[in-house]
Amino acid sequence: MPDESAADQSAAREKAINDWLPVTASRKAKWWYSAFHNITAMVGAGVLTLPYAMSKMGWGPGITILLLSWIITLFTLWQMVEMHEMVPGVRFDRYHELGQHAFGKKLGLYIICPQQLLVEVGTCIAYMVTGGKSLQKIQETIWPNWKGLRTSYWIIIFASVNFVLCQCPNFNSISAVSFAAAVMSIGYSTIAWVASLNRGVQPNVDYSYSAHSIPDGVFNFMLAMGEVAFSYAGHNVVLEIQATIPSTPDNPSKKAMWKGVKRPTWLIATANIFVIVHVIGGYQVFSMPVFDMIETFLVKQMKLPPSLILRLFARTGFVAFTMIVGICIPFFGSLLGFLGGFAFAPTSYFIPCIIWLKLHNPKTFSLSWIINWVCIVLGVLLMVLAPIGSLRQIIIQFKHYKFFS
Repeated sequence: MPDESAADQSAAREKAINDWLPVTASRKAKWWYSAFHNITAMVGAGVLTLPYAMSKMGWGPGITILLLSWIITLFTLWQMVEMHEMVPGVRFDRYHELGQHAFGKKLGLYIICPQQLLVEVGTCIAYMVTGGKSLQKIQETIWPNWKGLRTSYWIIIFASVNFVLCQCPNFNSISAVSFAAAVMSIGYSTIAWVASLNRGVQPNVDYSYSAHSIPDGVFNFMLAMGEVAFSYAGHNVVLEIQATIPSTPDNPSKKAMWKGVKRPTWLIATANIFVIVHVIGGYQVFSMPVFDMIETFLVKQMKLPPSLILRLFARTGFVAFTMIVGICIPFFGSLLGFLGGFAFAPTSYFIPCIIWLKLHNPKTFSLSWIINWVCIVLGVLLMVLAPIGSLRQIIIQFKHYKFFS
């Protein structure tokens, strides 16, 4: 009898904690909530780097890499949505929980968590820098004669918004912010290609391949692959988003989740405003799983009681950390190619395939087996090659960087 009482108390405490944690606090999300979050995560600020990546790869290879990345990541995203409820009565609410089911409690945690944290924290820092620089660009565009503030101060101004929004308790509570971010991401992407078509080919602009030698071209191609990979980072939050959707045997969550998956001066300013709104929402979407990890550790491992004070200090500390790193290293955007290859490639391109093979065990040389292994091989190549080009670029440009600029 005492054992039953202790077990009941433990189960009740576990339920109370899960009801408080941001990922599992609410299961009432609609399919369009997941659409907002997914668009915000998928059509991220990484798309702004794609023109740069295309200039490094050239039209033919560039379009090929983009199409391959889209096909592979769409396939792996489908796999993750399908595996969310592959065990009857169990939901893998977090990426690392799916990893633990496939590889074991400890190994799964060690495989998934470091890479997922690197992606999410890195993205939050990148968004912090992007938001600050977009604010600065608006000032330079509208008031060109004003000397203005240094980038560091604009990053602080951008961070101040996130200090407030980070206290939203869970994914559903940021659905309005995510909706605005989704609209903005589509908006600035549309502005970019429509304005480019409207301007057409310019007379004094060099549109040729940017490499000046074969080694330069090879390293630029590697760098560009990392930039492309950064644009496909949404897999790192997909299970956490799906966890907020209600699910029944007759209407599983995967249905709703899959359903949701010149320029004139005023146009530049508008596009940068769109970017700012988007990266605010994107910051919240990518930081929410990090908040979940931090709060899970504090409550379950450190045995601290769930409270608003704990949430206030934990989340404020994280936002402050990303702000300080962004201020110290304003060239963080140059590291995106490295992060794209080293961390984004595994979590978005081939870890879902490895988990699928481990759990479903398709017949050797069957269509499913072949497709998964092709994705794994291409993803591993991306993970190995992209950081090489990125590190070379960082070394070349490092002498021009100024800390705290």
